[in-house]
Amino acid sequence: MKTSTKHPKGLYFLFFAEMWERFGYYLMIGIFLLYMTDDKTAGGLGLELANASDIFGTFIALVFLTPFLGGLLADRKLGYRTSITIGGIMMGVGYCLLAVKGEFVFYIALLLIILGNGFFKPNISTLLGNLYSEEQYRDKKDAGYNIFYMGINIGAFVCNFFAAYLRHNFGWGYAFMGAGIGMFVGVLIFWVGMKHYIHADIIKPTKPEDDSLTKIFGVTIFPALAAGVLGWLIPGNIFGTDSTDAFIFGAMPVAYFYFSLYKKASTEDKQPIAAMLAIFAVVIVFWAVFKQNGTALTTWADKYTDRALPTAIVSSAEKIKMAQYVEGKTDSVLVTDKQFRKIKDEKGNPIKELGKNSYFKNEAPDKIPSETEKVSLISTELFQSVNPGWVILLTPLVVLFFGLLRRYNKEPSTPAKIGWGLFISALSTLVMVGAVYACDNGEIKASPWWLISSYGVITVGELFLSPMGLSLVSKLSPPRLTALMMGGWFLSTSIGNKLSGILATLWDNYDNKALYFLVNFILLILASFAIFMMLKWLRKVISEHTNK
Repeated sequence: MKTSTKHPKGLYFLFFAEMWERFGYYLMIGIFLLYMTDDKTAGGLGLELANASDIFGTFIALVFLTPFLGGLLADRKLGYRTSITIGGIMMGVGYCLLAVKGEFVFYIALLLIILGNGFFKPNISTLLGNLYSEEQYRDKKDAGYNIFYMGINIGAFVCNFFAAYLRHNFGWGYAFMGAGIGMFVGVLIFWVGMKHYIHADIIKPTKPEDDSLTKIFGVTIFPALAAGVLGWLIPGNIFGTDSTDAFIFGAMPVAYFYFSLYKKASTEDKQPIAAMLAIFAVVIVFWAVFKQNGTALTTWADKYTDRALPTAIVSSAEKIKMAQYVEGKTDSVLVTDKQFRKIKDEKGNPIKELGKNSYFKNEAPDKIPSETEKVSLISTELFQSVNPGWVILLTPLVVLFFGLLRRYNKEPSTPAKIGWGLFISALSTLVMVGAVYACDNGEIKASPWWLISSYGVITVGELFLSPMGLSLVSKLSPPRLTALMMGGWFLSTSIGNKLSGILATLWDNYDNKALYFLVNFILLILASFAIFMMLKWLRKVISEHTNK
């Protein structure tokens, strides 16, 4: 059959469905830490930064742990279209519930989002891969995932402007409602395009070596839930916090399940599964560093970056006064040193300083306003749009670059792209080391261009790695296990996300912030080295077992 010059029509409906789903998710994520740490009088939860970072890391970890369950049920019982629909509706309801005050409703909302993502995320990626199973589209699978990935980032780019406008002009609740509406739009688009991928929604028959659903629930899912509860209830903390203990304990049975897939696999399936598990293990490090965009890098943007505007050019700008934490309300802010750590007296009680906003703690003296003068700042969450903005700009260039290499038979293999992605991502942390020295370790504000540049470098690494991982799973997975193995990819994302939260809680422990970023650099360099050490074997497995 002649190779098509076009992509399957279903790609475009999945592109826009995923774009709106990510609009909702990243709108919520972009303001989540800010909402949790905002003062209660301003509508936030008033949590400590370390506590909020822990909740943030646990949430984004669980969001990517549940795709294991969603992929399993889609492969065996529900199919991909039904699973995607269920997941989208659950997430939309969860976002809207975040607008409702109350701790109980808050955690119910997070639970719905966590479960909904488990049904949605692995299955829309699997459905996309199935569209490329026809011979005429096979050589365009990597490019198809790159295009799909750009859809993700268009949603992630646009959403933060909506978030800033809604929360500053109407309040936190309206911003979360905006996320819910975006999710429902995505589900509607997915339904409209149903006829273009109905043929790709096929439940493959199991093989004798595959465990039954009953057994999987009995030996994996229920034990994972029990282990998570046990980790939470154990007196004291083994890994730092109750939530971290619960996550690590709960993830162990799931991780063992994927290892057991390899042990029980037939000779035909053994090597592909081993290759995927090896890559899953290594890319955990990437996500541990990359997902600090919502924690450590948000703190950098909020406290260490010069966000002042000459005038109030957009309605979403934060307007603050030197003597007021929230405009129109007098409040006190805990005194911090230049690293924004809370200072305590000899009895351990926080010392407070009335009438000083922490943003001005490291401002240049000539830029500090009078106590009645207003200062317009770029909203912190708008920096969350920098990474997806880079993705939108760079994706066509990356696709063109690989297309040019392909024309001359020089295109790197998919695992080689992942290895280079890790190496390039490591360089982004060195940009932040430069930022630390440029602002004298927090003595003065850093130029926003340091953060923008760091995001630009890690975005190149992301484009080499993340869509290629999805493509690799689609290529190597036994057809009956594709969504389940896609869940394995997201399990590695989940563990990395949790590690990102753990790393972020250590932020205050580093007097010299350059050391913090150097630790991230070393982690990524070691991960890239591991991929390149396995490259010959990975190429051989892909050559022999690629799922045509």
